[in-house]
Amino acid sequence: TAALAELGLCSQAVADEIARAAEEVDPEEVAAEEARIQHNIRALVNCLRARVSDDAKPFVHLCLTSFDVIDTATAWRMKNVALEGVIPALRDLIRVLIDLARREKDTVQIGRTHGQHAEPITFGFAVAEYVARLGNRTLALQRVAEALPGKISGAVGAYNASSLFFPDARDFERRVLDRLGLPVAGYSTQIVEPEPLCDYVHALVSTFGVLAGLADDMRALQRSEIAEVGEAFEKEQVGSSTMPHKRNPILSERLCGLARVLRGYLSAGLEDVALWHERDISHSSVERVVLPDASMLALYMLQKTKGLVEGLVIHPERALATLTEGSHGLVFSQSVLLALVSGGLSRDAAYRIVQRDARAAWEGGRSFRQVLDEDPEVTLSAAALDDAFDLSRTLRHVHRFTDALEELAP
Repeated sequence: TAALAELGLCSQAVADEIARAAEEVDPEEVAAEEARIQHNIRALVNCLRARVSDDAKPFVHLCLTSFDVIDTATAWRMKNVALEGVIPALRDLIRVLIDLARREKDTVQIGRTHGQHAEPITFGFAVAEYVARLGNRTLALQRVAEALPGKISGAVGAYNASSLFFPDARDFERRVLDRLGLPVAGYSTQIVEPEPLCDYVHALVSTFGVLAGLADDMRALQRSEIAEVGEAFEKEQVGSSTMPHKRNPILSERLCGLARVLRGYLSAGLEDVALWHERDISHSSVERVVLPDASMLALYMLQKTKGLVEGLVIHPERALATLTEGSHGLVFSQSVLLALVSGGLSRDAAYRIVQRDARAAWEGGRSFRQVLDEDPEVTLSAAALDDAFDLSRTLRHVHRFTDALEELAP
């Protein structure tokens, strides 16, 4: 009605009266009317008209169809929950992760591929990856949220009603949506094209897929045979009703489970893209569940992830022991291979030697370095082998990432 008054179709007094009525109407009143007539937007219109003068009644819902209201309101709500709720919480979590990465930048641990010991890294380096990924996802979510469009194009999207009153119906639409801070849908039928909302759900799901990966990594590192990290455990907390020693990774497991629920919402969102002709109502019921539930679940998961990260107890001595003693030094096999190649051996010959000695070390429970020292085909000097087994090289290069974390944060 503010736009109607601005264009001279009604008085400012009428627009103000309808705006006051909108502030006064309560959800219970509208729900009761909807139960009577079985139409949500018409119920809202009836409640508004009941509160305004006869002069104002004709201008309530003028030029609109139900989904002008619903889709525009949905875009406004999702944009605001993202920009004022989810994204600030993501930034808070990223700050906590940055603090953790910096604190543990020198905590050496084994990097794992396929669940197997691979190459040395640091715990801080592993956390820095999540800072980067969450930073990228935060920016993507912001872009999607800011692009959510509204519409004031009427039934079937052809501006048939508003064109009766305004020579430029699109100008009227822009005036309304500008007041809400929303872009105009490039093309709409009776509904806004469904892809932007699907993009919003996808942005949420992909963001929290990163969180699920973080939770899964933390859960794996708490396995008894690894035990490189632990979740916070209160003095009176109980891990098991029958096994007093248990300290289960309950927060990590909860987050992994909830990520499955969130992924399920994307499936429903994708199904909402294909609708009949200028509209059908099959998507409406889905959106009423998926959009608010996914957003609230995202906020809950962020709160729990922040608590998980803040409460993590790191065991650097355990991580170092796993790298050195638990792996028998095999994590330096690539360095030895490259040293042999640089010393003149062909890559195939060097690979055969290192693979053979690595197998002997693992199967015999012996030090990889010792097996290499005893192998007459390994012609490297003691100094060259020392350099191949030097952990400081790992620290020197991974610090480039942990020292540049501010650049990764959005």
